[in-house]
Amino acid sequence: MTTTRLTRHCFTLLMALGLGTPLLANAESLRFGGNFPDDHSSSKAMKIFEEELDSRTNGELTAQLFPGMQLGGASENVDQVRSGVIMGTWVGIAYLSRIVPELEALSLPFAFDSREKAFKVVDGKVGEMLDEKLAEKGFIALGYMELGFRNVTNNERPIETPEDFKGLKIRLQPNQTHLDSFRALGANPVSMDIKEVYGALQQGVLDGQENPYSVIATRRMDEVQKYLSDTGHFYDFIVVAANRDAFNNLTAEQQKAMKESMAKAVEWQRKKAAEEDEAARETLIERGMEFTPISSETRAELRKETQGVVENLKGKIGSDVVDNVLAELDS
Repeated sequence: MTTTRLTRHCFTLLMALGLGTPLLANAESLRFGGNFPDDHSSSKAMKIFEEELDSRTNGELTAQLFPGMQLGGASENVDQVRSGVIMGTWVGIAYLSRIVPELEALSLPFAFDSREKAFKVVDGKVGEMLDEKLAEKGFIALGYMELGFRNVTNNERPIETPEDFKGLKIRLQPNQTHLDSFRALGANPVSMDIKEVYGALQQGVLDGQENPYSVIATRRMDEVQKYLSDTGHFYDFIVVAANRDAFNNLTAEQQKAMKESMAKAVEWQRKKAAEEDEAARETLIERGMEFTPISSETRAELRKETQGVVENLKGKIGSDVVDNVLAELDS
């Protein structure tokens, strides 16, 4: 679809939903679109943001939430925010990395061994550096939620050794570091929007996919996938990104209310996501998936085989952000 046709398509969709008015024509109503289902912790957290914002501004600002791809897929939501059609989106950072490639520094393969370390990275100097890069491209980062450790599912074989990745046609997010990492392991990665994945797995177009347990469960990937492994190859974040100019057009008090409301939502979501992670894995096993854990020895081999991806990323985006991520992980 050409850019012109895509823009026309998005405009038609928004008009059909009654969203065709300019973003700040009615400043108290702020629209947020997301691709996660209603029952995902991030969508529930956005409800907390909605309630907090209403309370903190005495109804002066309200958030209209459109989860579950009501306004299109993840890539479309990002474009809608950037163009100012909607105020914001909550989305996996991979969908912003095509615009802000420095975000790929958070996608180093097999680098994170705990969510605590991941939060330490994104809540510190690295997060500040990335916020600046996002602002340069027209976004404001309101907060980073947990998407979680990403794990491989497939219909061909259990994943136990590096050799088991070879030849598998696996869907990944549109993140070059993700794709390069799986190529280094001998897989055949395919970049695809999440809205197309279930059908592609069902039709056998793909052998597998990778996602956090919670996403695999809420999107019912177990219905079209047999094998599940705890590869944990990337730790992934959900960024709540808003249109920079629209945010800056709010009053200082309104901006403060938005940030404080989002901080409350992010705090809740991170705790909830951690609770749901293992529960989601058990749910997938109960639904019939065959689970195979990855040994520490295999994980070390996988890290070694993908080390070249880290060096290539430094050459692509500069070593500054990557080196700061590595420094945080070593501290």
